[in-house]
Amino acid sequence: MNSLKTFPDRSCDVLVAGTGLAGLTAAIAFAQAGFDVVSCGADERIGRGRTVAMLDRSAAYLESLGLWPVIRTEAAPLRTLRIIDDTGSLFPPRPVEFHSAEIGLDAFGWNVENDRMASGLALEAARTPGLERMSPAVMRYDFSGERALARLDDGRVVACALVIGADGRDSRARRSAGLPARGRRYQQSALTTLLAHRLPHRDASTEFHTCNGPFTLVPLPPKEAAPHRSSLVWLMSDEEARRRETLEASGLEREIERQARSILGAMRLEGPSGVFPMSRQIVPKITSQRLALVGDAAHAFPPIGAQGLNLGLRDVNAIVACAVEARGLGLDIGGEAVLLSYDRARRTDIAMHTGVVHGLNQALLTRFAPLDFARGAGLAAIGAIGPLRRFVMREGIAPGLARR
Repeated sequence: MNSLKTFPDRSCDVLVAGTGLAGLTAAIAFAQAGFDVVSCGADERIGRGRTVAMLDRSAAYLESLGLWPVIRTEAAPLRTLRIIDDTGSLFPPRPVEFHSAEIGLDAFGWNVENDRMASGLALEAARTPGLERMSPAVMRYDFSGERALARLDDGRVVACALVIGADGRDSRARRSAGLPARGRRYQQSALTTLLAHRLPHRDASTEFHTCNGPFTLVPLPPKEAAPHRSSLVWLMSDEEARRRETLEASGLEREIERQARSILGAMRLEGPSGVFPMSRQIVPKITSQRLALVGDAAHAFPPIGAQGLNLGLRDVNAIVACAVEARGLGLDIGGEAVLLSYDRARRTDIAMHTGVVHGLNQALLTRFAPLDFARGAGLAAIGAIGPLRRFVMREGIAPGLARR
């Protein structure tokens, strides 16, 4: 690309490719840290019942950026986490409940619709000094020179010291840099939707462990015509997902209420549901010359344990901190030392959570008596032993490796 255009149309410190939740947060965070930032890509809206549960540490990070107030008004607190075994196990444990007050938190986290959070972040990005939004996506990169070059699909070229690849699991930035990714497709799909229901959720998220994966109801804030609302993420076999996609709304509502054991009463779909194939993707190396990957571009796995965006926000926090430190030392913010520091800061946390999510999913899918017993005994121990339960809660909210 250097031979095509010697003088770029725009030069900046940081180019953020991708305008999902992690990408918008990264662009705002870099701009607030005093960098000249360009954010590229069309506004992302996915709908179809998708929500995100932000854990306490993620909310605190968004608060530090001044972004939390605009999101908090659209979010519902998660003060109780309930796990119910519905696998038909030979050794079924009793339901286990975790309460945020037990570890001194007002809430474990907050659940918000993806599109509402994206709209709030987009508004904040539009009024953040030092941040320029460009709606065209990046079509080509050149990482070979002293500055990275990005050609947008309208022909403009942007030069920068550092590219942040926040452009999803099929990241063009990652592929352009030649970074490999290893994917695995599970024989599962997730059905997502928003629900109104007759009984209050009382700020409790309930996860049924089924032999096809978790069925999780997560609180949402009330609306005038629907005082009791929740989001649903239901992992199931691909065959069942195809069947449920064809159901009339009333039929799907009945199946959801049956699986939920009517704990929230009659269910009503608030809008269209979505079905998404489940897979995980491991990226062995999350940096290359003048490139750092964050969010789904760096790691992707099934929606279990509310880890996706929370992990992505820890990526953002880490790469911004590395760049700020480098600037203070007079170093190149896209140089090798910065990228190595970022990779070291994130590698263990990413690997640990990718493995944990995979292991939890496989434990539910495997019909093996010793494993059933171990899983049941583990849940029973967590429910009965206070110090162990509190340790599990703290690690789930802010893992020790992530807190350092």
